[in-house]
Amino acid sequence: MRSLPASDDRTPLFSRAAVVASCVGFILIGALQALYGPAIPAFREEFGLTPSTAGLGLSAHFVGGVAGVLVFDRLFGRADAAGRIGNRKLLGGSYLLMAVGAAGFALAPAWPAALAMALVAGLGFGGIDYGLNQLFAVGFGRRSTAMLNVLNAHFGIGAILGPALIGLVGADRYTAVFLGFAALTLPLLLCLAGVRDEAPPRAAGGGDDADSRAGGDDAARDGGGGGDDADGGDEAEARRARARSRSLATVLGAFVLLYVLHVGIEAGVGGWEPTHLETVGYGATAAASATSVYWLMMTVGRFLVVPLALRWPARSIIVVSCAGMTGCLLLAAVPASAPYAYAGVGLFIAPIFPTGLPWLNDAAPRARRAGALVIAASMVGGVAAGPALGKAIELSGIRAVPLILAAVSAVCLATTVWLIRATATRPAGATRPAATAGPSPAEARGPRV
Repeated sequence: MRSLPASDDRTPLFSRAAVVASCVGFILIGALQALYGPAIPAFREEFGLTPSTAGLGLSAHFVGGVAGVLVFDRLFGRADAAGRIGNRKLLGGSYLLMAVGAAGFALAPAWPAALAMALVAGLGFGGIDYGLNQLFAVGFGRRSTAMLNVLNAHFGIGAILGPALIGLVGADRYTAVFLGFAALTLPLLLCLAGVRDEAPPRAAGGGDDADSRAGGDDAARDGGGGGDDADGGDEAEARRARARSRSLATVLGAFVLLYVLHVGIEAGVGGWEPTHLETVGYGATAAASATSVYWLMMTVGRFLVVPLALRWPARSIIVVSCAGMTGCLLLAAVPASAPYAYAGVGLFIAPIFPTGLPWLNDAAPRARRAGALVIAASMVGGVAAGPALGKAIELSGIRAVPLILAAVSAVCLATTVWLIRATATRPAGATRPAATAGPSPAEARGPRV
């Protein structure tokens, strides 16, 4: 990838129009994910499906989403510049896949064809989710955490608008809704000119290998360059490199755990809050309304955290969020306070996903696949939460839902505390932003939070 002139290096990663278009894109992917569920009655009637078979539409979407994250990360992370795609191709290809998939799903003559199109739409969904989250994580300097929360708040707006639109026009008109969705996606392609396509060149060798060689050179110099001393320095550096590798793997594993579990809690509350509230004495209408408030508070929470993200580090925001989430889930076990406590869960859980990405980039700047790994893991967490929580409820009863989720939230809190300690003790050189740092889209210029 060619080097940029000095003037281009100062060019923002996103123009203002491109920022607005990115937020609209997140409204659309939020709406797309939320359209499948309310349209299930129409799927069943049109194709003669069982409830479980009709639910495969959303499953195909999630499978495509995970595949999209991993495939586009692979294309973005090629070592050779010639084979690496740029920011515009990543986002443009993703928008096209999502539009084609949504239109194909609407017009599919049979359910297998519809599932294939849902998979295609999911590929585009995953590419947009991955690409914009990663680019926003590095493209705004110290404002990146705040901008990520703004971006993901628009996902929540879409998740609210999608079901509302299906309810307004009727599930039997889902075809028109999906076609309209595809049509709204296409104009976003025109705004990609405002996204900077080039990235700074990689340093030779890049990543941990470059660090290892630098450390080896230092060791050799410290040893005077003699044969035995040099051999000893090489062995010492090899041990340090192995220790760094183990430490990096542990930190990445902790981030993956945090993302899988907190997205599982998010999906678990959204799926089981109505049932739990009805079990403890609330009416169906009140329970449904309380669940809508939970999703609304997730969107509101991401907007509210924006000014805080400009003043406080990501790790502080996340540890407070996990503590507040745990406390609210414990409070939800008390029937009188349950609806309000679930709203609090939405407020506290809201910043974790977007705020964690800049922290991940700082904690593991040379792990090029880190962002893709945690985003894909979050999708897996959302899918796995339903069956796992269902099994736990079979053993403990519906009244135990908030306590089960509180236990999972406590693990999130413990993981966050461990990450704070582990990343705080990393050498300064391991956390310094560099041109070679971060997942592939993070190569676009911009200081990390």
